[in-house]
Amino acid sequence: MVDRSTLSRETLLQILDRARWAPSGDNTQPWRFEIVGDDRVVVHGHDTRDEILYDFDGHASHMAHGALLETMKIAASAVGLAMSWQAESDSEWRRIKYMVTFTPSAEIGIDPLSECVEQRTVQRRPMKIGSLSATQRQALIKAAGGAFVVQFFEALSEKKSIANLLWDNAHIRLTCPEAFPIHQSIIEWGAQFSKDRIPEQAVGVDPATAKLMRWVMQSWRRVEFFNRYLMGTIAPRVQLDFIPAIMCSAHLLIKPNVKPSCLEDWVALGGAMQRVWLTTTLLGLHLQPEMTPVIFRWYARAERKFSERPEFAAKAFSLAGQFERIAGASDQQAFGFFCRIGVSSIPKSRSVRLGLDELLSR
Repeated sequence: MVDRSTLSRETLLQILDRARWAPSGDNTQPWRFEIVGDDRVVVHGHDTRDEILYDFDGHASHMAHGALLETMKIAASAVGLAMSWQAESDSEWRRIKYMVTFTPSAEIGIDPLSECVEQRTVQRRPMKIGSLSATQRQALIKAAGGAFVVQFFEALSEKKSIANLLWDNAHIRLTCPEAFPIHQSIIEWGAQFSKDRIPEQAVGVDPATAKLMRWVMQSWRRVEFFNRYLMGTIAPRVQLDFIPAIMCSAHLLIKPNVKPSCLEDWVALGGAMQRVWLTTTLLGLHLQPEMTPVIFRWYARAERKFSERPEFAAKAFSLAGQFERIAGASDQQAFGFFCRIGVSSIPKSRSVRLGLDELLSR
């Protein structure tokens, strides 16, 4: 056990080895670490906006940075250290240096979420239907913090509305040509675990559908033919979107009280996301992010084109309105993180992480 009162490179390595388990979109891990002293680390953050459709202006990556920093803070508490950080960035927040400092603290206690850092995972398969308790709801609201509102969707009618939302959302996701390179690259076929992608067994479809998907996704030409003539989107939408939307305890939407306007706001949103996710784990529940409706809404409300095919802008605009009606929100209200939660067995397949030696700058 590391001495809780001592700062050293070994202590920082221990913190970073746990922090690397923070979530990121499609397991992209948009960060690298540089140890610059016994009490300081520089996190080199980048984004994937130029390669990945779903990283709108890099904000999904900025949220991942926030989740990482929150996880570093939680891991530091286990060795008696307080943590603070400052960011240095270019004007577009593409390349960011998070200057992280650790300080011994006799007052700091071990964060209860520390035990969940490595346990937290994604459950993409259907879960059990059962209501959340009042205690569970309050714990999740508290985890998000006072800068955010947590909205729950638990009634069967609400789940059906969200199932329809995800059904329509998945049609955009599966037929938009700009999304294809992402879907083609993020799955590690035939794998139970993956260091830098999503393993096939964790995707959430049955083996026959997975085998068909693997063949179809070898080219966009195959995808278009399959979608147009053989109803190719039906099976994945049923298995990955519609059924899971019904089979859960609740859907949960984290809404910032103030619309994010700077890097620090997006980082704070990512920290809230991670604390809610870890609290879900601490409560014995599982979680699956449902972020693409949020991201398509970001595009729609910013009036930003994400496809050369004009019909997709109209579809995203319609989807945004559909989402707002479900949430009882205006088109000006900020949506931050959307997910479903419920009770399930522990997934047998999951994304793991690059080793710490691969994440440390040389």
